[in-house]
Amino acid sequence: MPDSLITRRMIQVEHVKIESTKPFAEVRAALESSVPRLDAGIFALLQRGESERAKSELERLPALSIFSSRDHGALLRITGQSRKALQYDIGNPLTATRMTQHQLSASAYAPLRILLYENEAGHAVFEYDRPSSLFGQFGDARVTAVARELDATLERVLAQAVNSGEQR
Repeated sequence: MPDSLITRRMIQVEHVKIESTKPFAEVRAALESSVPRLDAGIFALLQRGESERAKSELERLPALSIFSSRDHGALLRITGQSRKALQYDIGNPLTATRMTQHQLSASAYAPLRILLYENEAGHAVFEYDRPSSLFGQFGDARVTAVARELDATLERVLAQAVNSGEQR
């Protein structure tokens, strides 16, 4: 009997692209001012067993937080290219637990990965995979319902970042 079992299946993922007429720096600043960085102290509280205090602090946060970011544009310097491109891990720990309590495998996709880059025209572009298409693979209505909430929240936050300063 083998020590491991590997299974594979195909899933369909909806990819979203939001193009702005604004420059990269302006959209980046708008995103980072409206979506705060997640305080790593939350995880320290959890490690110390202070779950209720961590939950209380998380409940006071906005709908989304930036867990981390990576400068992929800087990485491209290895190939001689100079690009503006940032990968963000964005999500909400409480939202994630609403899904992963039912399907632990959903944690492979939480937080969400969002790419912000500058296109050839000098405009900012967001790209990401729609949460409901990622989490829908688990076939759990409870998970999919939360993922649909994430669809709307993420789209709203990113649209606000690309439309910041515009009159509505």
